[in-house]
Amino acid sequence: MVGGVVAATRVDAIRMGGAMQLKSRQTADLIADVLPPPEYVIESYLEATLLLQQPRRLDEARKRLRKLHEEYDVRHVYWSESNLDPALKQGVTGATHGPAAAFWHEIEDRYLPAIARGDRTAAAQSYAALSQRYAEHRAQIDKLVADATAYQSAVERDASSLLAATIVILGVLALVLLGLIGACAVVLLRRVVRPLVEVSLVTARLAKGEPAIVPHRGRGDELGEIAQAVEQFRVAAVERAAADARLAAEQQAVTATLSESLAALSDGNLTAEIRADFPPAYAALKANFNEALTNLRSLLGTVIQSAAAIRNGSSEIARASEDLARRTEGNAANLEETSAAVTQMDGQLKATADAAGRTVDRAGGAIDAVSDGRAITDDAVQAMNRVSDSTRGIDSVIEGLDKIAFQTRVLAMNAAVEAGRAGEAGRGFAVVADLVSALAMRAEEEAGRARDQLTATQTEVVAAVEMVRKVDSALAGISASVCEVHEWLGRIATDNQAQSTAITQISATIGTMDQATQQNAAMVEQTSAAARNLSAEVTALSAQAGKFVVGDDALFAPAPVRPSRSYGSPVDTPTMAIRPNGGMVLDKSALH
Repeated sequence: MVGGVVAATRVDAIRMGGAMQLKSRQTADLIADVLPPPEYVIESYLEATLLLQQPRRLDEARKRLRKLHEEYDVRHVYWSESNLDPALKQGVTGATHGPAAAFWHEIEDRYLPAIARGDRTAAAQSYAALSQRYAEHRAQIDKLVADATAYQSAVERDASSLLAATIVILGVLALVLLGLIGACAVVLLRRVVRPLVEVSLVTARLAKGEPAIVPHRGRGDELGEIAQAVEQFRVAAVERAAADARLAAEQQAVTATLSESLAALSDGNLTAEIRADFPPAYAALKANFNEALTNLRSLLGTVIQSAAAIRNGSSEIARASEDLARRTEGNAANLEETSAAVTQMDGQLKATADAAGRTVDRAGGAIDAVSDGRAITDDAVQAMNRVSDSTRGIDSVIEGLDKIAFQTRVLAMNAAVEAGRAGEAGRGFAVVADLVSALAMRAEEEAGRARDQLTATQTEVVAAVEMVRKVDSALAGISASVCEVHEWLGRIATDNQAQSTAITQISATIGTMDQATQQNAAMVEQTSAAARNLSAEVTALSAQAGKFVVGDDALFAPAPVRPSRSYGSPVDTPTMAIRPNGGMVLDKSALH
């Protein structure tokens, strides 16, 4: 904590944005302000010097000097309100400001008015006063720059010294902290880590079932509580081992008796019940086993009786399923032929409908092409109109060129007159004036030729616009005729599509019926096969059930097997009958 506080206060003083860095930055800003403006009036002095040599720049110089004065006042207010070093602040706001204020007063009250009046003598006297004020201001500026540079160097030296001292203090604190951490580690190792390791080793031996003595049980801290808990765990483990031995003996006796009964059951003897006495914890197991054996004997007796009845019923089902399969296959063949014929009709109607649709699409494409042609002709007419408007604009440009050529000729004549007045010195200028006059005459001739060519172009453009309009009228008539043909073809395509849709629905319905019939035939064949398999399985089941010993044979005597009957001969009580609608009903008395 001490190191953190020291680091925070010391580093905060020397960090970027801290007090020392802020002072250094303000000093740098001061130097930047005074070399050159706005605090240094050298640029204003230069502007006054140029104005003395070029008085015609009065307005431009006045604006420039006013801007420089405003910038000087803004920065003067800034440094007056800053927290700069008092000595530097007095230099920038006092020592340099006095000559600068007199400099601006001289410019605005005497120098600029003298220049505006054209009084060269007064302007020269005012300029001499300005030079004197500037020299005084510059001397103070040079002194202020030297003081600011020295102050900045001192601030940087103080920052370096403070940073070095801070680093030394933090290093000493770090060494002290490392020593304290080492001492704490030694104490922790002796008082906590080693006892925990010893308790952990004892716990591992107890978990493996090995005998062990738990150490550190007399300690009054958390480690002593852990040792007491491990001791309780050891005592509980010993008691649990004794209980496990007793349970193992009981389980061995129960397992031996249950193994003998299960061995007899695996041999098919369902009368081998458990009669030995079991411990109270296993009494429910004995009762459940004997009850399950009794239920199994009853179940096998019922299975033996039902197997014979199921065998007779499955035979009847198999024969009926075979007859139904033959009739279903005949119906499926007829539906398949009908479906093929309707499918052929559907294909022809679809081909006709597709042809009509393609014709309608072609007619629609023709309409679109005519519409595109009309749009193109409209664009051509608009383009011709724009060309016509452009030619009118070019005409005005040519007229402007004529005026420029005329004015150029007049200017050339004036130049020739002035050259004649100048005598021998203006002879070269007279030659140039003659060339300019000749160029102006040639420009007038070329402008006349351009006007003639433009007139012919305008005539051709008007004729082209009229021809494009005639083409647009012809395309309009073609578009109307094609639209009428497209309407009739659309009606034909709609009728063909409706017929094709109806035939498609009929074909789909017949196909669905054919599929259902085929599925029915397959299901009947599967039913017949399943009935035959059921009969075989029932026979095998009867043979397997006969291997079991169930005790009283008279109680589980199988029911008499009914003779098989043909579906073509009348009987009094048939096992299975065919309904008039083709369904089958099973006589439940066969499964009694």
